[in-house]
Amino acid sequence: MTRYTLITLCACATVALAACVEDTGGEPAVGSPSDLSSFQGARAGQAEMGLQNLGYELVRTQGLTAYWFNRSTGACAEIVTSDGRYSSVTMLPAQDC
Repeated sequence: MTRYTLITLCACATVALAACVEDTGGEPAVGSPSDLSSFQGARAGQAEMGLQNLGYELVRTQGLTAYWFNRSTGACAEIVTSDGRYSSVTMLPAQDC
């Protein structure tokens, strides 16, 4: 692969990735440290590491409902587990954590 081809491929990939980013008017992007909705349906045991990697920490539980808080973004997530999977992921105001 020539240097020119490699540069062209990198430029095309950058443009393609930039086109995938949607301006939501200030709302967090799905799967970002401020929105965890992409975790809905994930296996609970495997997804916990993903939450921690995004900066979340488990702050409390109530039965099968867990509250995760990200101190750096102020984001709070309420996650309900059913049959070993995250059946519901709801972003809440920081004070709810």
